[in-house]
Amino acid sequence: MTKFKLLQLSEGISNVIRDAGFTVPSEIQEKTIPLVLAGKDVIGSSATGSGKTLAFGAGIIDKMNRGFGVQTLILTPTRELAEQVAKTLQKFSNYKGLRIQEIYGGVSMGPQIHGLRNADIVVGTPGRILDHLERRTFRLNHIKYLVLDEADRMLDMGFIRDVEKIIRQCPNERQTLLFSATISQEIGHIAKRYMKNPVHVSVNDQIDPSQLYQKYYDVPQELKFSLLVYLLKLEKKGVVMVFCNTRRNVDRVTRGLYQYGIDALAIHGGLSQNRRTNTLQAFHSRETLILVCTDVAARGLDIKDVSHIYNFDLPNTGNDYIHRIGRTARAGKNGIAISFVSSGEHSEFRNICREKSLNIENIIVPKSIDVLSVTIGAPSRGRMGGRKGGGKQNRGHHRGNNNFRANDRNKGRFDRRGGMREGRSRRR
Repeated sequence: MTKFKLLQLSEGISNVIRDAGFTVPSEIQEKTIPLVLAGKDVIGSSATGSGKTLAFGAGIIDKMNRGFGVQTLILTPTRELAEQVAKTLQKFSNYKGLRIQEIYGGVSMGPQIHGLRNADIVVGTPGRILDHLERRTFRLNHIKYLVLDEADRMLDMGFIRDVEKIIRQCPNERQTLLFSATISQEIGHIAKRYMKNPVHVSVNDQIDPSQLYQKYYDVPQELKFSLLVYLLKLEKKGVVMVFCNTRRNVDRVTRGLYQYGIDALAIHGGLSQNRRTNTLQAFHSRETLILVCTDVAARGLDIKDVSHIYNFDLPNTGNDYIHRIGRTARAGKNGIAISFVSSGEHSEFRNICREKSLNIENIIVPKSIDVLSVTIGAPSRGRMGGRKGGGKQNRGHHRGNNNFRANDRNKGRFDRRGGMREGRSRRR
């Protein structure tokens, strides 16, 4: 008898979970699954990688039967997270024949409309869900289970009104499960207004502090990219995530790395859905070991075995910092988190350290960086959209110290410009 069976799950789903290689539930699963089976509303606070999809999914799947219309709606902040959640739920619900439909923008509505006709579970982003509701291609009158996944991220991205519109169209007699890395005042408002005596569940951070080495470089703005190239070329192995605050910086850093012989891929909300999907597939298959991204990749996405986190741009808040570094130092493995701090950012960095009680070591920028003199030239071609190699004019002959000045101007606005927000005007 497995430990999952002890959580009051039926033999059917317990066997599926066991066959998938899971025997001992994570903390969030152990605390949440019995509550879901008991019909309780739940507010779960847990970090990425804690296993919350199975925490809410196992109980819901166990209680569902096929062919009664869409009984479960799961809202996620991004298309990638919707795909990830749907894939996980499909794996554990195949034995019941449940049909799961993903609903998000950036793709044609036709196949989604067709899939909704026979779906039992819908996983989607708020904007495209509202599109279907307004077109009456989707109705919520049979919803028994409503899940708000990464709720704080949805609110940060400006989805609070969309989320509330969707909740109000769901039947009053339903079970609501809300999962969020942080419980803000707005999260409390939603819980008070739309949930019934919710049970609060929180779990310890999954990061192992003893396995995580945090350091920062006090580096001039014009040398940040040079330092990044220098450090990446020192690493012969490892899975790396480089965080920027804006889409523009993600593209510029990725182009620059490619120019200097470092294979990296970019992911942000300005890319097409196909390209974003292909990027994540390449990263998961380890065709590329360096992912340059906005903060959306720090939340929800299941990216395993990350060895290095680079904060090329400082995060806006202490919570954002924790979400970023939370990608590494898991499951007993070592991890390194490296931050670049430039002129004008020291006060902000001290506030982050003070807020989260962080003790981050200051490392001196190597003198050889000045000799390396790497800059980001004009946009090269090849993988990023033009002639491969970029030509002689792109090989360090342009001044690089103005390339990232937009960074400071865009500080604090990355949810709108750097995250994967699906604005109503973009969804179609």
